[in-house]
Amino acid sequence: FIMRTFNKSWIPQCLQILRSPCRSFHGFTRLRTSQIISYYDSINQCKKELPEYFNFASDVLDEWSRLEKDGRRPANPAFWWVNNEGEEVKWSFEELGFVSRKAANILSEACGLQRGDRVIAVLPRVPEWWILNIACMRTGIVFIPGTTQLTAKDILYRLHASKAKCIITNDMLAPAVESVMPDCQFLKSKLIVAKGSRHGWLNLKELLAVTSADHKCVKTRSQDPMLIYFTSGSTGSPKMVLQSHSSYGIGFATSGRYWMNLTSSDIMWNTSDTGWVKSAWSSVFAPWICGSCVFVHNMPQFKPAVIAETLSRYPITVFCTAPTAYCMLVQHDLSSYKFRSLKHCLSGGEPLNPEVMAKWKIQTGLDIYEGYGQTETVTICANMKGKEIKPGSLGKAVPPYDVQIIDDHGAILPAGEEGNIAVRVQPTRPFCMFSEYLDNPEKTAASVCGNYYVTGDRGIMDEEGYVWFVGRADDIINSSGYRIGPFEVESALIQHPAVAESAVVSSPDPVRGEVVKAFVVLAPDFVSHDPEKLTLELQQHVKKVTAPYKYPRKMEFVQDLPKTATGKIQRKVLRNKEWGR
Repeated sequence: FIMRTFNKSWIPQCLQILRSPCRSFHGFTRLRTSQIISYYDSINQCKKELPEYFNFASDVLDEWSRLEKDGRRPANPAFWWVNNEGEEVKWSFEELGFVSRKAANILSEACGLQRGDRVIAVLPRVPEWWILNIACMRTGIVFIPGTTQLTAKDILYRLHASKAKCIITNDMLAPAVESVMPDCQFLKSKLIVAKGSRHGWLNLKELLAVTSADHKCVKTRSQDPMLIYFTSGSTGSPKMVLQSHSSYGIGFATSGRYWMNLTSSDIMWNTSDTGWVKSAWSSVFAPWICGSCVFVHNMPQFKPAVIAETLSRYPITVFCTAPTAYCMLVQHDLSSYKFRSLKHCLSGGEPLNPEVMAKWKIQTGLDIYEGYGQTETVTICANMKGKEIKPGSLGKAVPPYDVQIIDDHGAILPAGEEGNIAVRVQPTRPFCMFSEYLDNPEKTAASVCGNYYVTGDRGIMDEEGYVWFVGRADDIINSSGYRIGPFEVESALIQHPAVAESAVVSSPDPVRGEVVKAFVVLAPDFVSHDPEKLTLELQQHVKKVTAPYKYPRKMEFVQDLPKTATGKIQRKVLRNKEWGR
C-alpha cells in the first residue's frame, strides 16, 4: 500500500492509504452493469430465490474488490472522505477490506465480543464509522448506530434496552458515557475514536496500528440480525427496529439501480447524519451493492455554501439530501456555482414541496427524484429514473413491495381515496422488511392490519399507481369534519416569496374542535413587514392555491422550526405546545 501523510495526526496511519496513482474519473468507458447488481436486483424482482446464506462484507464488498483487482471496475475509489481542513481519505474496495478486517479482529479480540453481541456506535461522519460497520458484518456482531446529538439519558436508555456489550464513541461523548457507566451492567468494553488515549477506554487508532488484517468472515444466514435502529413513534420510548443481513444488505439493489441510478462509475454523496437510517441506505448499502464510490464530507453543521462548494469542487455524480436542505440551497444563490459532474439528485425523509423542486430545476437544470421508506423497510415508493415525475408525488411502488392504500380494517381503497399507506406482508412477507420490534411483540403485532404492514402515514394513490403523501396519521388535522394534511398547506405557503419555511399543525378551537395553524419562518426581505397584513396576505394566498377550507386560521412568525438531527421538522413539538401537553 502507498501511504500518504496528512496534516492532522488523528487519522490512524493505516487509514492514510491512498491508491496511487489516482487515475482519472472521467473518460473511463462504462462497464456493462455488473453481474453483482443484476443478481441482487433479480432477488428483489422475485425472479431469483433469496440465498440461505448472505453477508454483505464477503458477498458484495469482497466481490467488488476482486473485480477491482481484475481491472473490471472503474478507477474511482470505493470510499472518499473529506473535511473542511483539507484532509482526505480515499480507499479502494481492497483497502476497505484490509482496514475493516483489522477492525473485525479488534472487536473480537481486544473488545472480547462474540457473534450476536451488540455494539452501539455514536460517531459523527468519520471514516471509522464505515470501517466499524463493515467489521461488525464480518464478525456477525449487531451494529447499533446513534446520532451524536444523544444526551447521557438517551445513551443510558439505549444501553439498557439493547443490552449492548460495547460502546464506540469519540472524545466529545465519552464523558456522557462515563456518567452513566455505573448503571450499565451489560457493558464489557468501551472503544474510543480519538487522537490520544483516555483512561478506561480502548483506543481504536492505537489498536489498528498493531492488529493483524488476517480475518475470515463469519458465515451468516440471510435472516440473521445485522442492524438495530432506535426509532421514535408518536408515543412512548423509541422502539428497536431489527434488520437482517439480507433485508438491508440485498433490499437496496433495485432502488440503488433504478431510483438512485447508480453504476460502478458513480460517486454518490448523501449528506445524512450517521445516526439516521438514511445513512445506511445511501452511504452504505445502495451505493456499494452497485459498486459506486461513497463520498462523505465531515460537515459538522449544515451550511448551504459548503454543500454548493463541495458539489462544484469534487466529481460527485449523484447527490442526496433532505427536502429542508434543498429548501435552504435554493434560497442560497447557486448561480455562481457550476456542478459539472452532477447528473442525478435524490431526496427522502419527508415530502419535497413541488415549489422547491421547480426552483432547483431552474437553478441547476436537474430534477429531484423523491423516494419514500422507513426504518422498518427499504425504499417503498420512488420516482424511478426514466419515468415521469409528478411533482409532489412519492412515485410508484418499488419491487418487491406491493403497496396499497387501505382503510382501518385492511381493505384496499379505490384510486383517489385517502387512507393508510401499507405494504402487503401476507401471504408472503417481503425479505426486505424489518424482522421485529425487539422485545416488543405488541408493537410488532400492531404494525399489521389484515394482510398489510401499516406505515402510519396517510396517502392517496392515483389511477397510474403514483402515491401522494398526505401526512403522518398523527399529523392529520380534523377541522369541522374536514381532514387536512399539513403537507398540502406547507406546499401552498412556500409558493409565496415571503415564506422561507413553514410547519403546519392542529390548534385547539372552541367551535371547530381544531383548526390549521402555520408556524412561518420569513424570508429576509419580509422580516420587517407588518405581521397582521402579512398574515392576511398569506391566508388569501393559500385559499387561492389550494382548497379554501385548508387555509391556516392561525399563524405565528418564528425565527426557526424545531428539527431532528437529520433536518426533519418536528411537528409534534409544535403540536404539543399548541395543546399544552
